[in-house]
Amino acid sequence: MAAPENGILEVLENLLDRYKINLLQMMFGTFIATIVFFGGLMTFVEKYLPNSIRQSFRYGKHSFKGETDPLVAWLEVPKSWFKHFYVFALFWSWLAFYVLVSTVREQKEAPEYVLRFLDIMGGGRSHRKVEIDSTTACVGALMLTLQCTRRFYETNFVQIFSKKSKINLSHYAVGYVHYFGAIIALLSNTSGFVRGSKPMEFSLDKLTGQQILYLGVFFVAWQQQYASNMILVNLRKDPRTGNVKTEKHLLPKGGLFNLLSSPHMFLEVVMYFCIADLYMPVKIWRLIFLWVASNQTINALLTHKWYRETFKEYPKNRRAIIPFLL
Repeated sequence: MAAPENGILEVLENLLDRYKINLLQMMFGTFIATIVFFGGLMTFVEKYLPNSIRQSFRYGKHSFKGETDPLVAWLEVPKSWFKHFYVFALFWSWLAFYVLVSTVREQKEAPEYVLRFLDIMGGGRSHRKVEIDSTTACVGALMLTLQCTRRFYETNFVQIFSKKSKINLSHYAVGYVHYFGAIIALLSNTSGFVRGSKPMEFSLDKLTGQQILYLGVFFVAWQQQYASNMILVNLRKDPRTGNVKTEKHLLPKGGLFNLLSSPHMFLEVVMYFCIADLYMPVKIWRLIFLWVASNQTINALLTHKWYRETFKEYPKNRRAIIPFLL
């Protein structure tokens, strides 16, 4: 006799399959709609919005400075909790990378429990199709795993968080959901992870010119994002002793900060573009890129506005997130 939980799972799988419900697409589609709607309001009509919305949306250097809403304040957590979802992202990304590499190496279909999980998250067993080969998947998974690993290191061992800085609980939860979904999306339409398919053999000789180009662009962006983050970290340190001297937000200079207010956000978009374009046949990765690009752009515009209002000598040639344009 089947266990009750298996019966419930079967009902869920059948419903998702019958109605073609793709939970990953729903998640990131909701993220895009939310950030575009509220980001648009914050960009164009912020002064007319209730303080509760403004307080919920803003955090960090551009956090809300007016009269706070008690309920929203109760739902705020320290910004330093960012490090928590990078601990999760580190574990989840390496687990996915391990399962992918193991499946490719053994040249057999992924385990049943993996296929079943992907069926639930990716639109149902009847609707998941192979759209990504094993080599492309290994390249994309390597990129995202390295990014999660570096961000884990930065947030847990390098970054200096202000003890007073808060974020809304929704921002904290979205961090977990983002990495949970993006890492699953690396496998959901990959050969060997769709029923009835087997992984293709991986070989460096099979790398295409596009994959090699994007690996190069990714690693440059990856290194430059680290360099940009270190500029922000060093603003809070005494250059002689290396000790933290302030938790204030100061004016960054040098590197890509000479061109942009938020080069680290621009580089995040570049890295996700490299992965998303390799995964172009997979709709969910187009949604992930749109979500990352819109989220980073809205945040960069708010940051740019804060810099210009805070520092009278702020360089006029700096743009918010796209060099020379925006």
